[in-house]
Amino acid sequence: MVFENILDPVFNPLLKLHPGLAIFLVSLIITLLITLVYKFTTDQKKMKKLKEEMKEHQKKIRELSKKDPQKAMALQQEAMKGNLEYMKSSFKSTLYTLIPIIIIFGWLNSHMAYYPISPGQEFSFTASFAEGHAPEVSLSTIPELEIISDVTQPIEGGQASWRLKGEEGEYNLIVAYNGEQYEQPLIISSEHKYAPPEKTFSNSKLKKTMIGNEKIYPLQDFGIKLNWLWTYIIFSVLMSMGLRKLMKLY
Repeated sequence: MVFENILDPVFNPLLKLHPGLAIFLVSLIITLLITLVYKFTTDQKKMKKLKEEMKEHQKKIRELSKKDPQKAMALQQEAMKGNLEYMKSSFKSTLYTLIPIIIIFGWLNSHMAYYPISPGQEFSFTASFAEGHAPEVSLSTIPELEIISDVTQPIEGGQASWRLKGEEGEYNLIVAYNGEQYEQPLIISSEHKYAPPEKTFSNSKLKKTMIGNEKIYPLQDFGIKLNWLWTYIIFSVLMSMGLRKLMKLY
């Protein structure tokens, strides 16, 4: 909650943009931050030397692999030491950026994985059960929501589903099953926020409940749908390559 209060004013304007553009801008910000931290926390002369040595080792290993496999193996071990030294030298910058990136990823997962349930929007709620389940299950809400389908539903094919809608606010969906109650939070909002749509349960025939928030796919074409994480990875890899080349980093 504390980190959300810090990040919301910075990133909330991005939620008004197309998801693909929003992830592009977030990727640009994070990649630029990582690149700048890397530049100023590493000895670039040393990194350049290590990288040149690694390229030279690779070239010699290819030449020796057919002529003298034993020398190639020895050189391979020497090259591995150079790779390890290169990784150690770059690890410090990773430590500086790791926690901020985890915090930002948490924000993205809470805002860019699903579309919110809007006030008055009809949505589904599904409960999934393991084999040997009881024949039926009931649903109630606090505060009260309009349950369009029957409150008590038969469990068919291991699932029971309801249709609901309601006004803006925070709710608890309460599944009454086999003499016990299981709760899942729900947020209905005109803003871009939602409660985690999926919840799992242990030690019960009730295994999972799922609110029908529509998933966000910032990149989708030719039958391929990529969520925010895969979209971020693609953008960040391309941006990192471009920024490192532009800044002449090793």
